[in-house]
Formats: sequence, structure tokens, C-alpha cells
Amino acid sequence: MQDFSAPLPASPLPAAASSTGAAPSHSSLSSEPSPSSPGLPASLSAPELAAETARTLRAAGCVFAEDEARLLISAAGDPERLRVMVERRAAGLPLEHVVGWAEFRGARIAVDPGVFVPRRRTEFLVGEAIALGRPGAVVLDLCCGSGAVGAALAAALTGVELHAADLDPAAVRCARRNVAAAGGRVYEGDLFAPLPAGLRGRVDILAANVPYVPTGSVGFLPPEARDHEARIALDGGPDGLDVLRRVAAEARDWLAPGGVLLFETSEDQAPRALAVVRAGGLRARVATDEELYATVVIGTRSAR
Repeated sequence: MQDFSAPLPASPLPAAASSTGAAPSHSSLSSEPSPSSPGLPASLSAPELAAETARTLRAAGCVFAEDEARLLISAAGDPERLRVMVERRAAGLPLEHVVGWAEFRGARIAVDPGVFVPRRRTEFLVGEAIALGRPGAVVLDLCCGSGAVGAALAAALTGVELHAADLDPAAVRCARRNVAAAGGRVYEGDLFAPLPAGLRGRVDILAANVPYVPTGSVGFLPPEARDHEARIALDGGPDGLDVLRRVAAEARDWLAPGGVLLFETSEDQAPRALAVVRAGGLRARVATDEELYATVVIGTRSAR
């Protein structure tokens, strides 16, 4: 079975990714290190510092220690901040939470502690949405987390009207920074409940990054996800489809004629997810990308 919402093994974030929206702040990383902080000897040359940082990270189990070391050194800016960042990474925090951003479709997306880290596999969903979109589309990023999907769609499709929503207050604060450049609006609340009534029947692209990990499988996720991301961003109920059922039940009312609903699921869940979408009155199909281990279900409202 697919590893659900766990990050794909990949090299760390490229340090030169372009910025989307407000640049992430590293203020949360500026506290003093604890006495148990991994040691980084003072007065090292740049190559020695990189090597020592990589050794510390490798000892903590970081697979791409050299790449992560270069990124952390670049992001830190001074030895004390680097010491704190290495300590946090070695303790198991996601790299994206340590540096304060994630790379997504070539852009920097601010990611605050506790907020769901956008996955590389989700870039496939965005690509499918772009192929179905048009300039000036009305886009709704539901269960938006950091707002990465909405920000990416706004960057690719000119003149979009962007709306996003999430139940997690931390995610909403983060998403507002990431979609600000696109003029997006982010609402805090449960699924469609906080959305303005005037949006009903107007949405051309509804991207719903619903949680789809079965409750009993959450404990088997990698610690980076299990211990450091909001449970509501991961847990999809007993069979992983509880939130999807709620979205599919209302999606048709919010979609414009010909509008599309897109969401990720696992390969094993796809047949049941298709049935859920069809029961909600939409035509449904599956798109996959084997390289990214991505499975996306696309539901379409009739044009009439």
C-alpha cells in the first residue's frame, strides 16, 4: 500500500528556490540551544563546518545529510542559529519546519511548525488541475494547509480568483502569507462552512487535499509526519475516506457547470473513492504518476 501522506524520499529543498508570497520568517528558530544541543565546534572553516554539520545530521539518521547541511548553513546566517537549527533537525523535526519553508513547484512556500508540509507528489495534482483550468478561473483550495496548492495554481493560471479554507488556525495563518501575492482569501472553518455564499456554484477548480490515512495507520507514518504535523491533516477516519465523503457530498453544489474536483488518495483506496465521487453526482476518473507515487481522483460536474 502507498505510504499515504508521508513525504517521498527526496533530496532536501533547493536553497535557491524562488519566493511565493511573503518570505518565511525564521524568528521561531532563534531561541538559545539547550545544553544537549549537538556540538558544532567553533572557529571551523566553511568546508569543516559543512562536514561537521553533515556528520551530526548523519548520526541522527538524516539520509541526505550533506545536502541538508548546506541548506541549514545557508539558512542560518550565524553560528548560534545554526546550532539551534541542527539541534531541531537532529531531534526529528521536518527539515521544512526547521528552515521555515518548503519547495513546491519551484516556489518557496512558508511552512510554520505543526503545519502540514506540502508533498512533492501533490505537484501532480496541481499539474492535472492546470491542464483543466483556464485564465480567470475561480479556484478553491480546500483543506489547504499551507496554501501551497492554491498558490501554485494562481502562479500558473493568470487572473484566478483564489479562495482557500482550513480548520487548523496555524495552517490558516500560514496560508494567508502564501496566497497574499495572488490576492487570495483564506477562511478558517470546517470544509465549506466558512465560505461566502456567493461562491456557491462558481468554483471552476476545487482542489481538496483531504486527509486519507486510515486512523489505524497513522501510528505507522514516519515520525516527521506523525509527531510534527497536525493530526487533522493526516487522519481520514477508519477507512481514510471520511473527510472525502463529506467533501463529495457538497462539491457539486459549489462547482460551476463543468467545474472539477481533484483530490489525492492511495492506489488501494481509489476504487472506493471513485464510487464516493460518483454518488455525489460527478463523473469520476483516476489519474496516476508512478514516479511520484501519486494517485489523483478527478470529478467533473456536468456542463449543463
